[in-house]
Amino acid sequence: MLNQAPSKIFVQNIAPLCKDEFPIFQNKELVYLDNAATAHKPRCVIDRMSNFLAHENATVRRGVYKLSEKATQTYEGARKKIAKFLNASSPEEIIFTKGATEALNLVAYCFGAISLREGDEVLITAMEHHANIVPWQVICQIRRAKLKVVPLTETGELDLDALEKLITDKTKILALTHISNVLGTVNPLKEIIALAHNHNVPVVVDGSQATPHTKIDLQDLKADFYVFSGHKAYGPTGIGVLYGRKELLVQMPPYQTGGDMIETVSFERTTFALPPYRFEAGTPPIAQAIGLGAALDFIDRVGLEQIATHEDALLHYATEKLSEIPGLKIYGTAKDKASLISFTMDCAHPHDIGTVLDDDFGVAVRAGHHCAQPLMKLLGVPATTRASFALYNGSADVDKLVEALWRVREIFA
Repeated sequence: MLNQAPSKIFVQNIAPLCKDEFPIFQNKELVYLDNAATAHKPRCVIDRMSNFLAHENATVRRGVYKLSEKATQTYEGARKKIAKFLNASSPEEIIFTKGATEALNLVAYCFGAISLREGDEVLITAMEHHANIVPWQVICQIRRAKLKVVPLTETGELDLDALEKLITDKTKILALTHISNVLGTVNPLKEIIALAHNHNVPVVVDGSQATPHTKIDLQDLKADFYVFSGHKAYGPTGIGVLYGRKELLVQMPPYQTGGDMIETVSFERTTFALPPYRFEAGTPPIAQAIGLGAALDFIDRVGLEQIATHEDALLHYATEKLSEIPGLKIYGTAKDKASLISFTMDCAHPHDIGTVLDDDFGVAVRAGHHCAQPLMKLLGVPATTRASFALYNGSADVDKLVEALWRVREIFA
């Protein structure tokens, strides 16, 4: 994450990390800069999932035969890897979901249901993804609670003074992103969580943009809930993670009901299993969980510190180069910022920019509201173009982006 500018010598030639381990880049023409939406998968993840499906496939936690027992050990091994990666207190605090969106909905409906009463308040921030807005809106409507929004500063950072003033004895939940998917702002989580806990307010964190880029230490942060998506962390789609403090999880009702989340079932009464299984009804995403475990092994092998340093350099280099283009405006200038840049150009709509970049230069960027329409309204724009970087990007990718944007200016200006 951006803290201080690397030297000019360093940023003039930034080589990608491990790019040859990603099969998709056999297409030498592809310049992929939409990593905040989804990251590509290294060969080790693809091979691990393929091997499981071809040679190890069986349902988990149900069979007494050896193949099922081995699948169960591998699946639960992935849970242990994730607990270690996040420095959770126990694997029992790790719940597999189909994505960060489902994880946030689970917390909103299950924890919100036991926490909120009429007149209570839920705090979110103005930089949230829709997945961390809409579930809280709905549960507030159901419970007749009120949703309040923490404003931003001109640089795209949370207004911490306003946050402190918004917390009252009616505040029952604070939900916020670790890193903004539009502005790249890295929120000072430890400070914010400590502030909320001083008022006995539990904190729900959307870590989707943070997990592949920075070290997460949940025992240090002391977040009550933390979620992320597998596919943004070089893992497969269809898998997400919810971390929850065990003492909170055991109080929560199940999100879905059915097989394997029960203790006993009769026609008169059903009792539910302890977490995490209480929240994993039905056959779980076994291959996807194993693939996510392999993805986190890959991140550990490369090293989060090396990844962060590499992406910081790319961010500085890209910010410098894009700032030289007339009529281009960057949104989000926080002191602590992750490796993405959202921008507009005075000569073209973001959708036109994205089309030209793709059709003429093979550069893949995101164009739109990025599932953050309230933030777009606050910024006063309908959409932005977003370039987001990962470990397999290098300065040559930035150069291609810049070349393409100069061409956009020639076409539309």
